Amino acid sequence: MDEKQIKSPDEIEINLWDIIGVLWKNAALIVLCGALFAMASLAITKFFMTPEYQSITKMYVLSKQSGDTLTQGDMQTSTYLTKDYAELIKSRTVTEAVIAELGLDMSSSALLGKVNVSTPADTRVVNISVTDEDPRKAAEIANAMRDASSEHIQKVMDIEAVNVVEDANVPSHPSGPNTTKNVAIGGVLGAFLIMLIVIIKHLMNDAIKTSDDVERYLGLSVLGVIPLREGEKRGKKKRIFPRNRVR
Repeated sequence: MDEKQIKSPDEIEINLWDIIGVLWKNAALIVLCGALFAMASLAITKFFMTPEYQSITKMYVLSKQSGDTLTQGDMQTSTYLTKDYAELIKSRTVTEAVIAELGLDMSSSALLGKVNVSTPADTRVVNISVTDEDPRKAAEIANAMRDASSEHIQKVMDIEAVNVVEDANVPSHPSGPNTTKNVAIGGVLGAFLIMLIVIIKHLMNDAIKTSDDVERYLGLSVLGVIPLREGEKRGKKKRIFPRNRVR
């Protein structure tokens, strides 16, 4: 017998079809665990996560170069400067003014964590959205951010006026957390974890269970297999190799 044909005890041979077969046999368990994780994510989202509300206000900023007539150059310049406006809105001057006006018990960085500033492409419109657990507070902060930033932009950029496109609304429905997304992530995570456990358990199991395993791992042909004696349980876990006589 050639010793090279015998696999080393530390060597693991991975057969893709074996892995697929093992996963298929445990499909019910995988689906069950995925469903359990999905239900757990649903329960956590519904009962342990606080709903958050988002309020949005919009303003229109237009910079005139000279005169009372609006030119194409004015439109293009204002479009290019929208990113500058967004940075000014998130400045410490604006956040500190809002905190002082509303009497908020938070730092500037904490307030900025609730604020998102966006500028739609090829427009002079700046959107300010605020997310908070209190819908009314979210609207108040959004309007205060708009007013404070309008004044700051006029001073820094030397602009005559910043027009309000839309006042902040008081949201009636929460914007988060996203229940569907959390449930989907929970289900996929649960299924992935149990698949990983099943695969690792399969790869770590080096017991010889069938005659095919004898040929695969020992490189020997099996001439015959001794059947179980009467009274022995088929479900009992044991190595088949000791019961095989190889000649």
